[in-house]
Amino acid sequence: MLNQQTVEALSELRLQGMTEAYRTQEQQTDIHDLSFDERFGLIVDHELIYRKNRRLARLLRDARLRVNACPEDIDYRQPRGLDRAVLRGLFTCRWISTHDNVLISGSTGVGKTFICCALANAACRQGFSARYYRVSRLLADVALSRGDGSYASLVKKLMKTNLLILDDWGLAPLTQVESREILEIVDDRTQVASTVVSSQLPVEDWHSAIGDPTIADAVLDRLVHNAHKLVLKGESMRKVRAEAVANQSVLEPNPPQADR
Repeated sequence: MLNQQTVEALSELRLQGMTEAYRTQEQQTDIHDLSFDERFGLIVDHELIYRKNRRLARLLRDARLRVNACPEDIDYRQPRGLDRAVLRGLFTCRWISTHDNVLISGSTGVGKTFICCALANAACRQGFSARYYRVSRLLADVALSRGDGSYASLVKKLMKTNLLILDDWGLAPLTQVESREILEIVDDRTQVASTVVSSQLPVEDWHSAIGDPTIADAVLDRLVHNAHKLVLKGESMRKVRAEAVANQSVLEPNPPQADR
């Protein structure tokens, strides 16, 4: 019979995973075939898994990823210049431990944002904190924080984030003020945290997207020299998927309602 005192004690200690495992064991008719050590080990394992899952859920929530992307969902069937071995190495996240960066370039729709978010997902699985930003949104948040007095708090949070993603880099040239803001953020993270930068522009053209040439030199010096570079090619994945759906509709002109 379930010991209510034990359940209440576990709950008071905030051992929710152990509480769930203890209750589950009491409902299993063959659980008493196991020794005390075996049963207790299962309970402890459940608590450990419970805590890891909660931590992962919190890290993913705080990352605010633009798309729910996982490493397992990367599509290698389309010729985009993706190297499985390179990505497999990046998904181990050792480059985050050594504070390296990743620079991703390629035309619109080729899957840059998805890979950015898949890298962040892998990082969260390894226990690293991550945060996704479009560059324009980051600069807007920085400007707002300077106005409401929370700038120091924002900068500190960005500096402590293990992996910062800067997506849509270079969509519009940065002003001198914006260039200085980016330099401060990048400089704070140099050799202490990792950054992923994604852009439609080739890396060699990033310099021209920063208004001040001197600041551009400083920013790129901090980003490029310890970076892994991914250059994506091929057609837009949105176009590829749209064509696939259209072809499927031709093959099945009257698909079942449940498939729509």
